[in-house]
Amino acid sequence: MFPKTKNIEMSFQLIRGTCLVAILGSFGLGAYLFYKENEAERRMAQRLYILYNGKVMQAMAGDRRENIPVEVRDHVRTFHTLFFNLDPDEKEIEANLGQALYLADATAKRVYMNLKESGYYADVISANISQRLHVDSIELDLNTPEIYFRFYGQETITRPTSIVTRELLTEGYVREVSRSDNDPHGYLIERWTILSNRDLKTEAR
Repeated sequence: MFPKTKNIEMSFQLIRGTCLVAILGSFGLGAYLFYKENEAERRMAQRLYILYNGKVMQAMAGDRRENIPVEVRDHVRTFHTLFFNLDPDEKEIEANLGQALYLADATAKRVYMNLKESGYYADVISANISQRLHVDSIELDLNTPEIYFRFYGQETITRPTSIVTRELLTEGYVREVSRSDNDPHGYLIERWTILSNRDLKTEAR
């Protein structure tokens, strides 16, 4: 009688232990799957799909603070490229400069107006001149409230009879603004100054 009772009690204890292990295992597995699902959702939320030249490309979203140097350099590079790349086409010049002026304050517009009033763009069109900007480097100082930059580059000016290489050195400050279609980085160039724009060499064609 007693041995049977003892065996039954041991069997119940074994069943209870097995059930307890199974229940705890189920909770543990559920918690693990919940964690992995949330992690996968976070990764999916960081994936961006952009349309570039008719192709869908995947990008990863990140903390903007981590990308400040990259974004500011690209903003400065884009502005200078739009402002200084010129072809003898009035509509293209106006379109590029109009886009460039969204990326900077009134200091850039003053430079544009001075060049326009001096007949610089009219000469580019009438004399069939092409101007291309080659970016050498962009230095940043991130330890200021507004980010200071210094831009180093060279312009190649192709005329019907000559090719002129010109140094371009500018400086300015960049502050954060709202992103928009016209300003996708969400930065604005302020107090932009051309420090040097001298001829380096002239070659006959």
